[in-house]
Amino acid sequence: MQLDKATPEKLRQWEQSLASEYAGLASQSLSLDLTRGKPCAEQVALSAALDGILAGDYTTATGVDTRNYGGIDGIAEMKQLAAGILQVEAGEVLVGGNSSLSLMFQTVLHAYLFGFDGPDSAWSRQGQAKFLCPVPGYDRHFSICQQLGIEMLTVPMNADGPDMDRVEEMIKADAAIKGIWCVPKYSNPSGAVYSDRVVERIAALGPTAGAGFRVFWDNAYAVHDLGPEPAQLAAIMDCCRRLGTEDSVIQFASTSKITFAGAGVAFMAASAANLASFKRALGVATIGPDKVNQLRHARLLPSMPALREHMKKHAQIIKPRFDCVLEHLQAAFGNCDLGRWESPAGGYFISFYTRPGLAAEVVRLAAEAGVKLTPAGATFPYGKDPQDSNIRIAPTVPSVAELEQAMKVLIICVKLASVRQKLVTGKAF
Repeated sequence: MQLDKATPEKLRQWEQSLASEYAGLASQSLSLDLTRGKPCAEQVALSAALDGILAGDYTTATGVDTRNYGGIDGIAEMKQLAAGILQVEAGEVLVGGNSSLSLMFQTVLHAYLFGFDGPDSAWSRQGQAKFLCPVPGYDRHFSICQQLGIEMLTVPMNADGPDMDRVEEMIKADAAIKGIWCVPKYSNPSGAVYSDRVVERIAALGPTAGAGFRVFWDNAYAVHDLGPEPAQLAAIMDCCRRLGTEDSVIQFASTSKITFAGAGVAFMAASAANLASFKRALGVATIGPDKVNQLRHARLLPSMPALREHMKKHAQIIKPRFDCVLEHLQAAFGNCDLGRWESPAGGYFISFYTRPGLAAEVVRLAAEAGVKLTPAGATFPYGKDPQDSNIRIAPTVPSVAELEQAMKVLIICVKLASVRQKLVTGKAF
């Protein structure tokens, strides 16, 4: 389907045919949800052994009774596993509750209210704080900034990470920029993996940035590979050690998409100075995390090799779902310009682009036909995609059979919206 070469008569014929096909799909009363990157039931079942795994033994290898108070930074066994995931030393890790998002919010809030380098370094005392947000990106990162009134500035994402020329230029020009969000491996939603050179340049940002600047390194998909050859990501803390910038980076991850999404273990990694500052404030809010759950996870996943074997089972479950989506996109749009997409080697999303001005209309049409998609604009700060073209597809929860149905709907919606836009001489919805 080549719209730019089609006559008005041909466009009208296509519109009538597509509208009829769309009506037929809509009449099926579908109820399919591709909105959130959640593990499916088969995936969480992989960790069913967590139930009862302690068998009454609540004591860690170092003799800590996990049923009692204390241990604000977590148990040693989980620190060791987290260190392997984030490529840091165990002493650089703090293990928390079930949510890395909560840790990120607490960390941003700490920097904003109290400052990592003493009261005068608090962002709230330095005027309007700003954050760099590579786009498309993760909507919940943006929500944290919006909640605190932090102004968000967008930076384009390339195949190898953020546009670092632009990042460095903006940071040098504006001392009010206090941080940057990064999802360095299988980035949400594009699936990009940061190159070694990009990681090195991000590690070097601290000395050129304003006071209190921090890189928020959300390595949510560090071990979430779909194929047998995992993408390699440089260890940013190793880069920081070489450059003397350890205080400028704070890392996050969790087992939310490894074990139980709602009952996993989250952790962060940072320099000794950053951890000491954060723990002083954290100690006011809590006497300690759920160490029993941490020990359950340490028993289920006692080593990095055990974790890798566990993640291979995840890949066997979800790779066919990703393949289904990508095969439909290739068959429908591989030889035309109605859509483009990324083909990620891991993570939880597929990023699809319509022609400019059509994403919101495609999402609306799909919803009316019984297929829920992430709202158009969600992958941009303030929910505003300037091109109105990006749609994030989350293929993990539906079955392959359900994805077959959902993709038929999505493809018809993209084609129908594109033809209708062309019929009104390119005017966007």
